Parts: sequence; structure tokens; C-alpha cells
Amino acid sequence: MNLTKLQEWLQDSGNDVAYISDPTTISYFTGYDMEPHERIFALFVFKEQDPFIFVPALNVEEAKNSAWNGDVYGYLDSEDPWAVIADKIKHRNTTYQKWALEKNNLSVSHYQLIHAQFPNANFDADVSDFIAHIRLYKTPEEIKQLQAAGQEADFAFQIGFDAIKTGVTERYIAGQIEYQLKVQKGVMHESFETIVQTGSNAANPHLGPTMNQVKPNELVLFDLGTMHNGYASDASRTVAYGEPSAKAKEIYEIDREAQQAAIDAVKPGMTASELDSVARDIITKAGYGEYFIHRLGHGIGKEVHEYPSIVQGNDLVIEEGMCFSIEPGIYIPKVAGVRIEDCGVVTKNGYEPFTHTGKELKYLPLRD
Repeated sequence: MNLTKLQEWLQDSGNDVAYISDPTTISYFTGYDMEPHERIFALFVFKEQDPFIFVPALNVEEAKNSAWNGDVYGYLDSEDPWAVIADKIKHRNTTYQKWALEKNNLSVSHYQLIHAQFPNANFDADVSDFIAHIRLYKTPEEIKQLQAAGQEADFAFQIGFDAIKTGVTERYIAGQIEYQLKVQKGVMHESFETIVQTGSNAANPHLGPTMNQVKPNELVLFDLGTMHNGYASDASRTVAYGEPSAKAKEIYEIDREAQQAAIDAVKPGMTASELDSVARDIITKAGYGEYFIHRLGHGIGKEVHEYPSIVQGNDLVIEEGMCFSIEPGIYIPKVAGVRIEDCGVVTKNGYEPFTHTGKELKYLPLRD
């Protein structure tokens, strides 16, 4: 179905062939996942002929036995992959003059190498925006996978909470989460490096985990996610280890109020900018607007960060089937940081989160 949409786009836009270079996009269109490292992995889609996957020779059989049921071509390490690609295309006895590229992914060197094989072709068209648009709306099957990934994130939170004790490092806690995900749930890949931040470290949103040790009476921030059948989860929780300061508890409650208000406000027809403002206005009116230093949310799907941005100035209309995060944060340098995040799907009437770990401030007992 998605490949049909891409072929229709080629016809409507007057292009002959789309060169898909992003492995995640290839997986989205074909159901075949692989990490090519330095080798070439590509999908070529034509407006009137059947598409084909191009892979290293050592992946040919794997690709043929995957969900993909189309043509698969490979190349040896001793061969020039670009010459092999050109040969496969030219043997179709069709002249392809207008190419569409994933310009937000394709490297300059790879562009130059494919252009050298087709020096008279036009490579001006960019298919990136079209791909981002069709990936924006999730199918029921995609939502099912995102919900399963959310359940794994909920499990990971509990492992992390249980690992907190005085003197252990952020890296130790992150390691326990990743280890138990593998051992107990069979999760082999996180959607990004697990973040664990204690005390003032949490005021730096993407720092860590470090060798910083847990101390009594601090907040501990978690940001984590898994990959489930090719779909990502991403969620954040902040908990109290002992009795944190009054300031830390204050910013936690403000952030929690802002996050819940944004979740409750989601409805088809509002804009991304309007939704960002729901949470941002609460934090700003409480006097902490300067400490909310990022967008409210981002899309999620086969990648942990996808289109769109839920941010001020974005007039994109929110519609049913879109999936994105809601994650306001307050980060006061040298004091504390709080972020609470869920990803979810827009429904006819609102927003359904994929994660369900409680958001009332959780007080963990001191442990040695």
C-alpha cells in the first residue's frame, strides 16, 4: 500500500524513479530491516515498473526471506556497487531522466556517485517531505507495535526505580535497565541510549548517564525507550529518592500539571503550536518559562524522533492517527531538572498514551 502511494507520487510529480537511501525508510516501505554500516543499502522505486532492493551480497538471502517479496540484487565487496546499480536499472530498457532523492538523508558522496552513473539525469526532486507526510499517520498495526514498545518502557522504569540506592552511579542504573530488558523481555535494542540523571545533572536535558553517584534527597530523572518489531518507545519519569528540596518538589508539580493539561487538551483540529502553548503557558505563569528550553514534543514511529515537531509557530493541524510525545521540562542549572514524557496516539476524541507508569511524585525510600 505505501509503495503504491510512492509510485502514485512519482507519477503525479512527473518523476521517473525514487532512490530511497535511509534504512528506516526502506524498512517502512518493504518490511526488511538491516544495518548496512559502510556498505550500500537502497530501494529503487519506479513510476511504472516493479521496485527492487539493493544490498551487500552477504544480505541477499536474508532480504529474499524477509517480508519483502520483490526483486533483490546484491554486490560483492570487490565490485563497484554504483556500477551494479546502474546496470540493473539500464537493463530495464527504460530511460530514467527525472530522479527523486531523500535529500535529508543522502550523503554528498553517494549523490555524486549515483549522479556519475546517470550524468544526464535530473536529480532536483526531493521525496523527503512526502515520506514524512505518509509516515505521519499510523495504521492500527503500527499503533499496536507502539503500544507494545510502551509496555516495555513501563517495565524499564520499574527496573530503574528498583536499582536506585545511595552511592550507585547513573551508569550502573542505566546498565541494570538495559540488562534486565534483554534478560527478562528479550529486548535487544533501545531506541536511544538510556538516560539516568541524578540531582543537578538533570538540569542538562541530554546529559548522561555519567559516573555521578546517587545521593539522598534528590530527584532522579529517567528518559528511556525500546525498539519493538521496528517501532520505538520514548518516555520520561522523574522520581524522588528520599525527601527532595521544596524547590525540586515545586517544579515537579508544575511540570506534572503542564504535561497533564497538554494531554487533556489534545483534539483533532488544533494546531501543534496551540498544543505547545497549553503546557508552556502553565510553566511560564508559574515563573519558570525560561527553564523550559525545548519543544513540547516530537513524532514517533519507526524512529524515536519523527515529524512533526509540537512546537510554537508550527501551524500543522493535529489529526487522528498522528503519534507524538508530550514532554514539558523544567531545568534549573545547579538546582534540579524535571521532565515527564509520554508518547501516544491522537484519537477521535483525544490522546491515548502508550506508557502508563504513574506520574504522581514517587518517593523512594533511602537504601544502602
